[in-house]
Amino acid sequence: MNIKSFFATREQLLYLLAAAVPIAFTTWNALLNNFVVEVAGFDGEKIGLLQSIREVPGLLAFSIVFVLMIFRQQTAAYLSLLLLGLGTLLTGFFPSVVGLYITTLIMSVGFHYLETLHSSLSLQWINKEQAPSFLGKISALRSFIALFTLAALYVMMKIFDIGYLAVYVLSGGITMLLAIVTWIGFEHFKDDIVQETKLFLRKKYWLFYVLTFLAGARRQIVVVFAGFLLVEKFHFNVENMLLLLIVNTILNMVCAPYAGKLIERFGETLSLKLEYISIVLIFVLYGLVQSQTMAVSLYILDNLFYTIAIALKTYFQKIADPKDIAVTSGVASAINHIAAVFLPFTLGIVWIYSVSAVFFIGAAIAMIAFLLTFLLPKKERV
Repeated sequence: MNIKSFFATREQLLYLLAAAVPIAFTTWNALLNNFVVEVAGFDGEKIGLLQSIREVPGLLAFSIVFVLMIFRQQTAAYLSLLLLGLGTLLTGFFPSVVGLYITTLIMSVGFHYLETLHSSLSLQWINKEQAPSFLGKISALRSFIALFTLAALYVMMKIFDIGYLAVYVLSGGITMLLAIVTWIGFEHFKDDIVQETKLFLRKKYWLFYVLTFLAGARRQIVVVFAGFLLVEKFHFNVENMLLLLIVNTILNMVCAPYAGKLIERFGETLSLKLEYISIVLIFVLYGLVQSQTMAVSLYILDNLFYTIAIALKTYFQKIADPKDIAVTSGVASAINHIAAVFLPFTLGIVWIYSVSAVFFIGAAIAMIAFLLTFLLPKKERV
């Protein structure tokens, strides 16, 4: 494949945009806690507010519709990638409370807008039959780049003793460079369908909205509390947590393409049933777990079943009017982030009184999602 042919297809653009994101975001996320404590002197209150600021652009992802009144989706994606890289690059220059809040906001706007636009373009550009496999490959690619980035961070910081500032500049700079390369290298592909540019909630998408909200709630419980359980109850140290994250990343890289093929073969309805009932069992076992080995196994299993979550996107692709995809992708991202605003704090209070109750609540959420899958349409092999 020569350079000209590499920049010739929509699929290659989607792959390159997906690969660029983890270079900046994995760096930002992996170094955040150490950087804000060691360099910026953050305490729990300040880091909590920073994480809340980070989630605000996700909650406001529906505002992408206003951006699309000015820019085409492809151009908006390039600008979002530039913002992601810029926010990461600037992080090391502003080790203060206000500085980190501002750079986090810049980074997060770029990240969440790009995630929304990438999802929208993927569902518009990739046909329904190939979408599950394609999204599985995208997930695997992101995992590979994230794994490579983590390894590079370790080598740079532990072996060559490179500081935070240089690492942030390098990763953010590479991401911005890739944004410029994609902008210059790829032609502006014509939209097959002109997208809506007004906000809306359509009654016919109500089930997709509800499942998206429940998926966000379920994921927040895992992200916030499953790892915390390993540390608090089973005294997992940082080295073991990093090793576990690496194992999960490798498994996702290997299994995500197969998850896409599973969805193509058995359809979205059966695939989502499998995911949700598995999560019910995993959360129940989390609530009862007494051994470190079992807790680690559950953490890995949850990660594996989460690869099937792309079925919710391809379900929407099959039921949506093509012109609704861009706006609804933004609305869905906002709905997905609602739980990120209130659930960690609320369940954090529950955690004080009963660790098991947190996971049993998660099981109830997953069971509601499972029962709702029986309302999914049977036609079009969804």
